Amino acid sequence: MEEGLLSGKRAAFLSLGCKVNAYETEAMRELFEAAGAQTVDFEECADIYIVNTCTVTNIADRKSRQMLHRAKKKNPGGIVVAAGCYVQAAEEDLKKDFAVDVLVGNNHKSEVVNLVLRHMEKIRRNGVGNGGVSEVKKTPICETDKPSLVAQISREKNYEELSVAVAEKTRAYIKVQDGCNQFCTYCIIPFARGRIRSRGISEVEAEVRRLAAAGYQEIVLTGIHLSSYGMEAYPEKERFFLALDNEDMPLVKLVRQIDAVPGITRIRLGSLEPRIVTERFAAAIAKTKVCPHFHLSLQSGCDATLQRMNRRYSTEEYLKSCEILRRYFDHPAITTDVIAGFPGESEEEFQQTVQFVQKVQFAQMHIFKYSRRKGTKAAEMPGQVAEEIKARRSEELIALEKTMRDAYEQLFTGQQTEVLFEERVILDGQAFMVGHNSRYVKFAMRTEEDLSNICIKGHINGDFAGEIRMIERKESK
Repeated sequence: MEEGLLSGKRAAFLSLGCKVNAYETEAMRELFEAAGAQTVDFEECADIYIVNTCTVTNIADRKSRQMLHRAKKKNPGGIVVAAGCYVQAAEEDLKKDFAVDVLVGNNHKSEVVNLVLRHMEKIRRNGVGNGGVSEVKKTPICETDKPSLVAQISREKNYEELSVAVAEKTRAYIKVQDGCNQFCTYCIIPFARGRIRSRGISEVEAEVRRLAAAGYQEIVLTGIHLSSYGMEAYPEKERFFLALDNEDMPLVKLVRQIDAVPGITRIRLGSLEPRIVTERFAAAIAKTKVCPHFHLSLQSGCDATLQRMNRRYSTEEYLKSCEILRRYFDHPAITTDVIAGFPGESEEEFQQTVQFVQKVQFAQMHIFKYSRRKGTKAAEMPGQVAEEIKARRSEELIALEKTMRDAYEQLFTGQQTEVLFEERVILDGQAFMVGHNSRYVKFAMRTEEDLSNICIKGHINGDFAGEIRMIERKESK
């Protein structure tokens, strides 16, 4: 890309939703900086605003619209770019939205700078300003004139390469996979992200080596359906771990490749499909630097509800996966997602979920109220649950989550743990360094030293700094 095309322009970025979006937003930021733009905070007045949107729930849709309108309000003469999943789901509506000037769908975010430049040239020719901070458009650009690149995502077969350079963080998230073929009945994401596509192992390894050379110690692998990494190369019947040897599956090969990179001390996996966890899979990754922290999405602890969700596993199979992980890893942090109030969920079915999550004893749960998404099968199902019932069930699960999380973290009181420190904070007038251990439990240590990106072994004493558990820099007795 030719440098200086956006020289003097101020660009602000906002990422909504998942870690995949965060990765892509950072990549778009680097594209704008390479073109000469100056990055500013989203709350400042900018020439260009890029909102990487989310559409996983109705609340995410609303937040995406709100942020696009907030950007236009901050600078009516600025250029507002809507990118990502909500664009895929609501392209026609956004074309008519006065707050949006440029639309960029998924798998084409690498073209965002060119689309903005095309828009700047169009408004220059039309004589309605240049999109600068000090200029206000006198008339809106009509919807047919909006630069837009929103592909029919279901037909996209190539992985869009978006490489991110080093940022000032201690943990590096790397997107390695996109798309989903699962089609859970409640989920809009396969329609917004398309079919499974994966990044090449050599490209991932090259990025990890750059990050390691810059001092990163922890790598987090992310994707829309991470368990499907590289599986597009196999026939449908082999994709979901029925016939494929798990020791040779692409995700395991990727982990091994990263594990061999000097300087990397931790590999963390994003959300996993429960069925991926077999004896061979667990045995293979247990020999690497993979952290004992596994997010296995559950969604419901009732088999009848799981069938309506099209989740493709039973509670018995899910529990077996957890038991396998606990055999190969010492007290692993098993975390999950649960949906409250899915269509047709009776009180009896909900109580089955409560009993099941108690049986599993999760380290942490993320609780969501069912969100009705137009275009999904669940939106048309009978037995839609009333909002007040969803709220009550959600609150019950949230209270249970806190109890289980506290019980899990108490297991380690009096023991030693190694914390990778990330930032310095002030709590009640005192300085602390804060970071996470390999199980992703958050710890603080009272110190005036800057220990950013340094691993320290400390003794867990059971005290707290706010909601954060404390460690002391000394050997256990």
